[in-house]
Amino acid sequence: MNRWVRPYGTAADGPFEVSITGAIEGWRHTSLRVATLAAGEELRLPTGDTEIIVVPLYGGAEVTAAGHRARLAGRDSVFAGPTDIAYVPPGTDLTVRATAPARIALCGARAAKRRTPPQFSHLKAADVPVELRGAGQASREVRNFGIPGVLDADSIIACEVVTPAGNWSSYPPHKHDEERDGVETELEEIYYFEVGPEPGAPDGADPVGYHRVYGTAERPIDVLAEVRSGDVVLVPHGWHGPAMAPPGYDLYYLNVMAGPGATRAWLICDDPAHAWVRRSWAGQDVDPRLPIGGSR
Repeated sequence: MNRWVRPYGTAADGPFEVSITGAIEGWRHTSLRVATLAAGEELRLPTGDTEIIVVPLYGGAEVTAAGHRARLAGRDSVFAGPTDIAYVPPGTDLTVRATAPARIALCGARAAKRRTPPQFSHLKAADVPVELRGAGQASREVRNFGIPGVLDADSIIACEVVTPAGNWSSYPPHKHDEERDGVETELEEIYYFEVGPEPGAPDGADPVGYHRVYGTAERPIDVLAEVRSGDVVLVPHGWHGPAMAPPGYDLYYLNVMAGPGATRAWLICDDPAHAWVRRSWAGQDVDPRLPIGGSR
């Protein structure tokens, strides 16, 4: 379990308070770096063979790369709605300058599928598709800024999920660790978490969530993690879910996925023991608290 759970502060590297890269044994395709910047402070990073999506978790930034410049307006927090993002291709020098106090996530994936890299792009917050997935206590909000059909990229797939207090997401448990044509794609996955108290919570409240990953007899993995803001859970393979938001605390996670297959696609397989749960949503309403917005 400890191999795949990185509590906040245990995966720091230089300016990054979170740094998940190929330096981790067994981690091959994806990366995530998170840095907190003062207004006017800069990050510089050569992308090498990695494509990057710049995601402001809070605050805004100016992104310069590949001869392009984009100003990301950002947001007050991850619970304040979608943000605009910038896609940066491999083989360039990336500069991120905070235009206000900011926390910036750099979501990465090794780009090895296309002979010609995609172009730099800027997706505005108003153009991010927001999906309300599930129903009842399995309702959650998915911000699909980095999926096929929305963002042109080589390998990376990324999105944000917000789960209201008391709800479950990443549910039913599912996996994507085999290449099965038209059925499942092999993708490793990063979960970066933030947790926030519901409005009206008293001082001293301790926002917390939980996340589950489990495997098979042939490929065992066993994670049941208590997660707080800044924590990371890695999913190299196996069934993952649920991600649980206890009553009183809204749960956010940023997902970064990529894999070795020839096709950039998110195809999943539900755990057969729990797949029936999807059918129960047909008679339930989506949680009226969604979509979540406003400052926290």
